Amino acid sequence: MKYCFGDIVVVEHEKIGVVVKDWINYHKGKKTVYHEVYVRMDNEIKEYTENEMERYMVRHKYLDEDELYYQHNAVKGE
Repeated sequence: MKYCFGDIVVVEHEKIGVVVKDWINYHKGKKTVYHEVYVRMDNEIKEYTENEMERYMVRHKYLDEDELYYQHNAVKGE
């Protein structure tokens, strides 16, 4: 999974949301990852696949050493 609970994401080209639930569906050997995202602009929870989302890259603070370690492990799967 690229995203998990609490991640801030961009959906529908310009709307910002927060991942509130995620799961994996297997159908005929094909894996699809789904996320429910609270979209603030629409004030509702909507469902998206991972390829319909992108990570919101603006940060409001610097990551400390521990956060950098956890971020690296999460992104690299280590």
